[in-house]
Formats: sequence, C-alpha cells, structure tokens
Amino acid sequence: MGTRDLWLGEGVVVLTDEGPAGLRIDRLAARLGLTKGSFHHHFTGAADYHAALLTHIEHGQVTLLDGLSVELATVDPVDALRALPSRLDELFHAELDRALRAWAIGNDGARGVVERVDSARLTFLETLWNRVVPDPTRAHAAALLPHLLLVGANAIRPPLDAASRRAVFDLLPDLIPHV
Repeated sequence: MGTRDLWLGEGVVVLTDEGPAGLRIDRLAARLGLTKGSFHHHFTGAADYHAALLTHIEHGQVTLLDGLSVELATVDPVDALRALPSRLDELFHAELDRALRAWAIGNDGARGVVERVDSARLTFLETLWNRVVPDPTRAHAAALLPHLLLVGANAIRPPLDAASRRAVFDLLPDLIPHV
C-alpha cells in the first residue's frame, strides 16, 4: 500500500469515528506518523484531499456492489435475494454511511457521493428484483424497501446495533413470495 493510500485509509477511519471535522492534515499526519510534506506530495491541500477521499469511498462502495452483482448474476434470482442479508455487514458500514450522510448536509462533494452510492445500491437491488418481479414498477418498489430500511435504521438514535439490523433484514426474504 502506497503512502497516498495510507492517507485515504486513515481518512476513512477518522471520518467514520469523528466526522469531517476530524479530517485535519496535522491530526492525520500525527496519527499516521507522517509529515505534512508527505501529505502535500500527494494532495494540493485539504479540498483536494477531501475530493480524493470522497472518490476513494465511492469507488470502494461501487466496487463492492459490482463484485456482488457479478457473483449473484448466475445464482437463482430468489436465492440471490435471500443471500443479501448474510452479506449486509460486508456491503454496508453503518458508521461510515452515517458520517458521510452528515457531511453531505453541508458539502456538495459528499452529497454527490451519497447520491451516486444510493443510486448504485438501488440499481443493484432493482437488477436483482427485476429477475423475480416482471413489473418494473413493483421491482423498483421492492428494491426501495431494503434500501430505505437500511438508511432509516441507520438514522435512528440510538442506531440499531449490527445484530438488530441483521434481524430486520433476515425478515426480508420471507416477503419475496408476496411482492
């Protein structure tokens, strides 16, 4: 892993733990044991770093979805939908999603990433549901259900713990025959 990747990886950790206010160059450098010169070797400043961090986060999320989409493309459609709850923790990092959505309230770049990741998630889910439900409108509604549950479960305070979130999502496959 290169130094640039270290900066971005640590940015994900700090954003997740502290929110965007924690993304200060001096603090990141101290956490990594690197110099500000190292930072400026890779980024022109904080705005460039934030843009690179957002791109890094978006790429990570979309890559996960793309990989799972390829993996599930040859699986029976109902089995593919039933497999999703067991993959939830791999596909969704609740604390990072919460921090990114909070950042998006006042940052256009973060808002764009949230919109594109949400769109990618919905496209992924709609693709799966379209294999089971012939009506595109119903497939879209069926895709919205787990997405909205995920976002909503992550927005409540206190947030659901991973086990409770998983228990809710474990109920979703039982709904498949009723859609």
